[in-house]
Amino acid sequence: MILSGRVQGVGFRYRAKYAAGTLGVTGWVKNQWDGTVEMEAQGTIEQINKMLTIINQSEYIVIDNIEQKEIEPENNDTGFHVR
Repeated sequence: MILSGRVQGVGFRYRAKYAAGTLGVTGWVKNQWDGTVEMEAQGTIEQINKMLTIINQSEYIVIDNIEQKEIEPENNDTGFHVR
């Protein structure tokens, strides 16, 4: 996913790590040079939607747009990491 809006400098990546850990989602999240955040999340659709809901509940984070595509899962991912 590529997420845009007020997503950098507002604790987005660490909130994503917390939400992922709570829900059992694996993957990673990192800031991009253009002000967006890139995130790869592995889990069920319900888990990922709940994760995005938790992230977006912060008063500082504003997700304006999400570009997403489905990719093949990687079996070697354990946990959720901030890059």
